Amino acid sequence: MPAPDVSVVVIVHNDAERLPRAVRSVLGQSLRRLDVVVVDDCSADGSYGVARTLAAADPRVRCLRLPVNSGGCGAPRNAGLDAARSPYVMFLDSDDELPYHACKSLLLAAEESGADFVTGEVTRLFEETGTAGLWYPELFTDARLVEGIHSAPEYFLDHLSTNKIYRADFLARHDLRFPEHLHYEDQLFSARAFTLARAFAVVPWPVYTWHLAGDPAAGPSISSSRHKIQNVRDRITVAGLIDAFLEESGNAGLRPAKDAKFLRHDLRLYLGDLPFRDRRWTEEFAATVTPYLSGIAPEAFATVPREQQLCQYLLRTGRLAEAAECARTLDRPLIAPRHTVRDAAGRTYWGRTLPEDEQAAAALDISDWRLDEQPFATGPLRHEVVRLEPSGTRLRISLRTYDPARVLGGPAPVTAELRIATTAEPLVVPFRYAPARGGDGPDAQIRTAEAELDLGLVPVGAKGFRGRRHPLVALERLGLTRSDPLLAPGDLPPLRARVGRHSVRAACEGHGVGRLELAWERAGALARAESLAPGLSPVRRRIHRLTRRVTGPRAKALTYHELQKLPIDDGLIVFEALEGRGYADSPRYIHEELQRRRLPLRAVWSYSGSRSSYPEGTELIRRGSWEYVRTVARARYWIDSHGFPVLFTKRPGTRYLQTWHGQALKHMGFDTPELRLAGPERQRLHREMVARWDALICPSEEFERTFVRANAYDGELLRTGLPRNDALVRWNDPAQRDRATATRERLQIPDGRKVLLYAPTFRDGVRGSGESIRVDLAELVREVGEEWTVVIRPHYYERFTVPRELGHTLRDGREFADLNDLMLASDALLTDYSSVMFDYANLGRPILFYADDYERYRSVSRGTYYDLTDIAPGPLFTTTRDLGAALRDPVELQERWAGAYARFQARFNPCETGRSSKAVVDLFFEGSAR
Repeated sequence: MPAPDVSVVVIVHNDAERLPRAVRSVLGQSLRRLDVVVVDDCSADGSYGVARTLAAADPRVRCLRLPVNSGGCGAPRNAGLDAARSPYVMFLDSDDELPYHACKSLLLAAEESGADFVTGEVTRLFEETGTAGLWYPELFTDARLVEGIHSAPEYFLDHLSTNKIYRADFLARHDLRFPEHLHYEDQLFSARAFTLARAFAVVPWPVYTWHLAGDPAAGPSISSSRHKIQNVRDRITVAGLIDAFLEESGNAGLRPAKDAKFLRHDLRLYLGDLPFRDRRWTEEFAATVTPYLSGIAPEAFATVPREQQLCQYLLRTGRLAEAAECARTLDRPLIAPRHTVRDAAGRTYWGRTLPEDEQAAAALDISDWRLDEQPFATGPLRHEVVRLEPSGTRLRISLRTYDPARVLGGPAPVTAELRIATTAEPLVVPFRYAPARGGDGPDAQIRTAEAELDLGLVPVGAKGFRGRRHPLVALERLGLTRSDPLLAPGDLPPLRARVGRHSVRAACEGHGVGRLELAWERAGALARAESLAPGLSPVRRRIHRLTRRVTGPRAKALTYHELQKLPIDDGLIVFEALEGRGYADSPRYIHEELQRRRLPLRAVWSYSGSRSSYPEGTELIRRGSWEYVRTVARARYWIDSHGFPVLFTKRPGTRYLQTWHGQALKHMGFDTPELRLAGPERQRLHREMVARWDALICPSEEFERTFVRANAYDGELLRTGLPRNDALVRWNDPAQRDRATATRERLQIPDGRKVLLYAPTFRDGVRGSGESIRVDLAELVREVGEEWTVVIRPHYYERFTVPRELGHTLRDGREFADLNDLMLASDALLTDYSSVMFDYANLGRPILFYADDYERYRSVSRGTYYDLTDIAPGPLFTTTRDLGAALRDPVELQERWAGAYARFQARFNPCETGRSSKAVVDLFFEGSAR
């Protein structure tokens, strides 16, 4: 055998079932020259026999067995390290896997960089739900070489040993070993490695798949055994060992960064569990943790959110019940405290009573949250179950809502509902709050209500439904909606109800914020069979696969093909905007023009989420449903702004109008790296998708040069301008002015405030990460928060939450399906590389750009058709301070950029006359009818 390049140490204890999967993930690597060392920690379930079988089948596998169980991961990893015979070493747990290119990509990065070790991203796979998430993605955004941990101390958060490749001589030179007879040995090992490394490299792709089992039969892992006080003690012990190492090695200056990691990660995990622990456990936990917290570097406390600072103070001062109450706010900042109190000077504090001394006042002061200025959509509320009363299939819920921001007050009425998601439409139960108590004391912040759920109305199917649902409290005012979790007491006794042949259990979910959870369980013969045969899991999986086969995309594609044999419905139009996300974009304005003309056509809109944006009386179908398949198959016209699902071929008699959703600054179609580097099959699918278009709306010659060419489209072009821009061109019409006024009222914009619309685009490769929100929002609020209200409208691929302490100035604009509402109501636009710049120019109002990652975006990431500095109708900023300075005098800004603005408008919007909707209908409908 040739000498191996990498040794992978796989440790196992009583995990015979999953061990082969882990080892196969190594043997199947794209790097073939590997040494696999399986170390059995004296298992009692046959794991060692499985390891020997694997070794007999492949000469790259060796196995060894410890004589006694060590009780942890340190001893078997050390044994594997001693047995490794390669210049590089990696570690793998028996219940996890390595992605296909993990070993090769890490080895190449190590050889090219010369680093002592290389670390990469971890995919956390939640087996119960099949969902996945990334481990601290902010650490792995770019490939980089870090010259020592002092230059990037945030990497203390990356404390796993398994997502790294190490030079064996680096480990040997520093005698790097795992501590034994102690859990969380990874943390000490990784802290020492980071501190001792001359340099380490970072790669931005997943190199380790961490399986988080949802099956209780698998037994709790070490990381999920937080209910054991010994688990807490081990974490504290390891943290102390790291402190001692930093001190002894002359790296005490790293202590604040390491302490920040402890607060943000280790302590945070336990704080989130407080609402579900009994008094005795909480007392032991406080006694274990509090002495260590007293030695934390003071500057580290400022690195965690205010909610966690409050929780830590309440825990350290023995206010344990309040600490558990506060812990529910850690995951969801919109959850309010139960009580707040105000002193004579107007300062607001957490709790029912005023602080006793200056130290308590400083710790509990939440005046910066400015609760009196919070808007309806994001102001904090706390909905709690007070009592559950079952009666047959009905569940009566007594509800108490804490409202310190007075969100439920005000002149406009609030409608309230309980909602439960079902396999069909949600179950909606309206309810009313009792009148608010008078006065301004703590009790005035509390509202009460009664609601009754009929569980028999939830469709669960003849064989029963196995799953969970969490009722939500949905509130609506002036067209804005919000959905909040309904919290249940941590000690709520579980209730069971019989619903037909099914069993429903109501209880606190026991983690996170502790929502009320309704769990439907199998009943009847299937339940008895499962209880008698736990090994039916494979049978359940086969049933699930069969169900997917019958109801999944392939089945719908076949059904769609058969439905095309039916006659076309000549009067039927299917409208879709934003992939079903709302009544918006150019399809909306084409629809309204058709309504004005009263043409003999029947319009059906597809939706994929909330239906609240669609006008009353609009015929709706859920995107992807069987009704959607039937309607799309028989429609005479398709009109959308993105693309109907690619599995639907267009029949010859159907006419497809593609409106697209804006002009192109960034690369599109075959110019994007995603398609340019894709294989022939992916490119073929894109060509087929574009070939379905019978007509494409074209707003400018630049659009032809970029988007049309990049998508290889050679069909009919409607050179009309975009229908969605009619409202912007005609912004001074009374109807559009009224629309702007209504939007400002819904957003609760204070009188005299200007509105800045911040609408950045997404970043490829990190969708949903929050990376596109580049502006320092806290600094922006400090700079201009008294003059401007900032409405954040991130791309719908992106995630965003308004920070609690900034809610008085920031507004979340995602409740508005049609971006025109926000543009009409704004006084200026802040964007980056979004096509919204082309639309907004029709208003003639200032456009500013925050482009701190511009060079990377245009040269490494997506790429652009223009140099933004050449065409921009407004200034580009890379710091929030400079942006704030420019916003202080928007009139001067507009005058200075008038020439560039006019050139931009003439180049990109020559067809925008305010009558594009009329022109499109004339050409596509009236013209085709002739």
